[in-house]
Amino acid sequence: MELRIGRGIKPVNPRSFIPDDADLGDPEVVESLFDKLAGLALEGREGLESWLLKWSELASAIQEEEATRYIRMTLQTDDEDREKDFMHFVENISPRIKPRQHQMAKKFLESPFVAELDPDRYGVLIRDLKNEVSLFREENVALQTEDEKLSQSYQKTIAAMTIEWEGEEITLQRAAKYLEVTDREVRRSVWERITERRLKDAEKLDDLYDEMIRIRTRIAQNAGFENFRDYAFKARGRFDYGVSDCENFHAAIKEVVVPLYREREELRRKRMGLDKLRPWDLQPDPLGRPPLQPFEKVGELLDGCGRIFDELDPALGERFKYMADHELIELESRKGKAPGAYSHSLEETRVPFIFQSAVGRDSDVNTLLHESGHSFHTLESRDEPLVFYRHAPIEFAEVASMSMEFLGSDHLEVFYGEEDALRSREQHLESVIWIFCWIAAVDAFQHWVYTHPGRGREERAAEWTRLRDEFGGVEDWSGHEEARKREWHRQIHIFEIPFYYVEYGIAELGALQIWVRAMDDKKTALQDYRRALSLGGSRPLPDLFRAAGVRFDMTAETLAPLMARVRKKLDETG
Repeated sequence: MELRIGRGIKPVNPRSFIPDDADLGDPEVVESLFDKLAGLALEGREGLESWLLKWSELASAIQEEEATRYIRMTLQTDDEDREKDFMHFVENISPRIKPRQHQMAKKFLESPFVAELDPDRYGVLIRDLKNEVSLFREENVALQTEDEKLSQSYQKTIAAMTIEWEGEEITLQRAAKYLEVTDREVRRSVWERITERRLKDAEKLDDLYDEMIRIRTRIAQNAGFENFRDYAFKARGRFDYGVSDCENFHAAIKEVVVPLYREREELRRKRMGLDKLRPWDLQPDPLGRPPLQPFEKVGELLDGCGRIFDELDPALGERFKYMADHELIELESRKGKAPGAYSHSLEETRVPFIFQSAVGRDSDVNTLLHESGHSFHTLESRDEPLVFYRHAPIEFAEVASMSMEFLGSDHLEVFYGEEDALRSREQHLESVIWIFCWIAAVDAFQHWVYTHPGRGREERAAEWTRLRDEFGGVEDWSGHEEARKREWHRQIHIFEIPFYYVEYGIAELGALQIWVRAMDDKKTALQDYRRALSLGGSRPLPDLFRAAGVRFDMTAETLAPLMARVRKKLDETG
């Protein structure tokens, strides 16, 4: 089966180590290539660097094989052949790759010529490989495979959720449009149908999560850690911050952001003339205006964002056009398509693929701007020869995407008139306030889950409710307490990528700083932004922030003035 994603694209460099006809879906072929690589002699510094490029070539090709199978599967989760192709990789290729990658890392690190490498060029790689080698345990390979399979079960369960509305079966993504309408009864009815549908699978999702916790705890213990949280911090390469920094970040959000969040919700309640704000009252325009509708067809979303990038920076506009011309953007919402949105890198061809389910909402514009920021990151670092450096740490990768939401918002008139563009900007800033609070709850929840093994799902639900009380708004959930207890079920990261979420909060701090800089000098801010993106992951995290002209800092000292600017801008929008 042809797996290539992206029409007419060839790899940046011709293969020099892997045969062009190598079937990277065949476990024996993959293992033979690793065996060949392992057998090569490392003669001198130049020989070591040459060998590293061969390893990079092999890793790039294998990663692209997995990426294309994943993309095809998420495009149609109810296609059994696509699922079979992806699960073949998960079950038969990934478990064989991990010990071989470990072997390659050890071969590299044990070479006496590592000491001769330029530390400025290779320091981050050496640090990362040492970390990976220290964590690797053969017995964890099968457990990690089981964890990946459970994640696929979560994807299928969520993707299959639909509701009946006005005689039509619609996805939950499409149904969410109705939460923005001015008719409160419509909003309530749709919200309750969405909630009822999620609750039908609540036990199934709790069972899945229980099994994930069990497997992840075993993985951590096998690697010599007391709990999975401490293992995850090391596995995620969090060299520049730790558990206490995250806990202090939670406290800073509670101190600085939560009051503003509740203030904005109280303003919403008054504007809407309600005695109580309910969960279905959080998305419509508080002044009763119809929902923002930036486009009717996804082609209009594609064209509009293309114009935004042209106006922002012609070079970015060219990059976006390149993706569109080569069918690297898929935006249509339909049944069977996986939830969420992502930008996935194809490492051998060194191009991104944007996945999104757009339905005509204002948030769809922000989502495409966001994922385009990730894609620009991939393209800006395309000339980096080492695959190990073509990805920045997540904390900075999300700066690339979140900054683009802010930078692109100045050009929303391509979708709206002046008044609606102001409304869109206001909604975006309010979403930033909300996301900090949601991030704090999600991250603190995972800290609790993995440091309290053996606690039951009711205790877990109680802890989530406590955190939502601590970091939530003023809305009244009376009569829907069970839905609130399991509200976390909709957060894909909790299931599929544990502890990958606080990064969004750290990145939002960076993005807000770039936004503030751009208000004073957009040209310089953009230049620094693109220069930082071009570094990929070749520098430590604080250095990447500095290259973008911003601080890497998670304290209230940085957060408070940024929130003050957000408040000021909201006041200006009226």
